[in-house]
Amino acid sequence: MTRLLAAFLALLALPALAAEKVTTFTLDNGMDVVVIEDHRAPVVVHMVWYRTGAADEPAGQSGIAHFLEHLMFKGTDDYGPGEMSDIIAANGGSDNAFTSWDYTAYFQRIAADRLDLMMRMEADRMTDLVLSPADIRTERDVILEERNQRVDNNPNALMREQMRAAQYLNHPYGVPIIGWRHEMEGLDMDAALAFYDRFYAPNNAILVVAGDVEPDQVRALADTHYGPIPANPDLMPRTRIQEPPQLAERRIVFADPRIAQPYLARSYLAPERDPGDQGQAAALTYLAELIGGSPFTSTLGVALQFDSQVAVYSNAFYDGLNLDDGTFGLTVVPAEGVTLQEAEDAMDAAIAAFLDGDIDPARIEAIRTQFRASEIYALDNVMGLAQRYGSALTSGLTVEDVQAWPQALQDVTEADIRAAAEAVLNRDRAVTAWVVPSRELLQ
Repeated sequence: MTRLLAAFLALLALPALAAEKVTTFTLDNGMDVVVIEDHRAPVVVHMVWYRTGAADEPAGQSGIAHFLEHLMFKGTDDYGPGEMSDIIAANGGSDNAFTSWDYTAYFQRIAADRLDLMMRMEADRMTDLVLSPADIRTERDVILEERNQRVDNNPNALMREQMRAAQYLNHPYGVPIIGWRHEMEGLDMDAALAFYDRFYAPNNAILVVAGDVEPDQVRALADTHYGPIPANPDLMPRTRIQEPPQLAERRIVFADPRIAQPYLARSYLAPERDPGDQGQAAALTYLAELIGGSPFTSTLGVALQFDSQVAVYSNAFYDGLNLDDGTFGLTVVPAEGVTLQEAEDAMDAAIAAFLDGDIDPARIEAIRTQFRASEIYALDNVMGLAQRYGSALTSGLTVEDVQAWPQALQDVTEADIRAAAEAVLNRDRAVTAWVVPSRELLQ
């Protein structure tokens, strides 16, 4: 055990984190390609990321990006409904897709010698999606039921939806990815195909291939399967409605009898990771750990859960991997007999004390080591690496930014953290929510 510990500490003491072996190139039609080599197992992850998500939807069509993600499994002129997934499973692989505000991605994880087949099928549905009226009706019912299960029947999810809508005064990040129910009910064939024709093109896509592959091999296959697909000449630059200055705090009370334990939450508008300048985002990542990481060492944990015992749980998070401004959030669950007002006052006092006091250098070093270890472990997850690059590139970052992020985390200083905290922890740019089973508890 001692030798293992010594080896681990020696690993952490290395002067720099080695970057994964990545090759990039762009096809003639504008499709970007990222190849991440990992030859330890004969497996490959094949992902196609589109630079479009819920924040790019036309007004009144919330949920169309996620709806189209479902419809993409309905088949093409060469493959029947569900046939692609059946073929992948028959070859020992798995596939799926996901939608965020900034991207939509489709992936397969399979034996490396099946990469040619994966590209052939994925390229086919980039251009030759076939839909029927029955497909539209069936999948619209599916996404409505998904909303019912994940949001409408989950009071905490409903609260987060309302809170996010209050956080963003103008930006589409305030619209749920799954969509507002009344708009989802109106999604139709024309809306789906218009979104598909507008955004699903090679010059709006990033191909990420990670695993037991060689860059030249990937380039040849990509040229064969994706290369012939014409670029969309009408693709417009990615522009969005932006937030106006936020000048007043917003507060909401969310009451639902299904809430088992009252709690409070607050989110602040916070800057995203910017290409070429990720220092502030790195500092905010530290800030989340310092304020609401471990209950045994964080500001909120020590002050609220141990010293005063006014809370049974506290947490902080930072959402910085976005194309536009994200959020920095806090959550506090008060102890039995403690009101939400008392818990909020204690939370605010702890934050004020943090801003006025010094940061223990030992805590910064501990977090630095924690992040370093996380980066080392991440190199063992090929799927995670593919997702890291895909989500970053579709959120406005570059390959160089992705590879610079671990060092950006290592370079954070106390001054950086303090400056980030003072810039972000501004109540005029915040939403505070009290979540209760009944409003009677507030009287």
